[in-house]
Amino acid sequence: MQPILSENRGTWRLITLNRPDRLNAFNEAMHRALAEALAEAAGDINCRAVLLKGSGRGFCAGQDLSDVAVSDGAPPDLGMTVENFYNPLVRRIRSMNKPVVCAVNGIAAGAGANIALACDIVLAARSAKFIQSFAKIGLVPDAGGTWLLPRLVGLARARGLALTAEPLSAETAAEWGLVNRVVPPDELDRTALELAHQVASASPLTLRIGKQAFYRQIDVGQEVAYELMSETMSENAMTSDAQEGMSAFLEKRAPTWRGE
Repeated sequence: MQPILSENRGTWRLITLNRPDRLNAFNEAMHRALAEALAEAAGDINCRAVLLKGSGRGFCAGQDLSDVAVSDGAPPDLGMTVENFYNPLVRRIRSMNKPVVCAVNGIAAGAGANIALACDIVLAARSAKFIQSFAKIGLVPDAGGTWLLPRLVGLARARGLALTAEPLSAETAAEWGLVNRVVPPDELDRTALELAHQVASASPLTLRIGKQAFYRQIDVGQEVAYELMSETMSENAMTSDAQEGMSAFLEKRAPTWRGE
């Protein structure tokens, strides 16, 4: 069984975590296959968006601990696992030149939760649960969790999630701003496919510029952010796609995007 399935849907790609017997927990083969699939999507000029989902009854249970090597009775160096695989994965999602939509069904635990939350748009089935499960096994959050969670929900809630390892329901995750939308479980796949198609119908250049604008400005002061906003708008407005979009709006017609 291939640990990652990648399907070309024309203007977007569907990437599926595919170890359902292990709740899509990551082993090295799955990390490498996902990195390859994301790199292919990033390099495809016809691909404007990516939809990431899990197969089976959950999104991702995080790291498959049975895959972590123990040498001569010494504890595994999980720091190297994070450095070699999880950090590059989260960076790849955040820096990708197109939006990444995530559809969360069932459990998103440990690194699996933080990978989902690193995506640009997150849909969750009503049955989904987000669990910072690290404390239960004597670990601290990885996959960007200690950086991302406080920025999404505030320091108090982030600490509570990390230190108690209590499951967070999809509804509460939406209330706290962790996910964009909650849907009935039997509507998740259809809603996610429709959303990916909707996102991919926009100008690919505008999607890239707009996505990166958020990440460039999240950690700077207000005055620097305003300067970056002006620079971003100047860059955006000078593109052919922006000119086409404004002309199409005034002429009451559908725009034709060129990605220029």
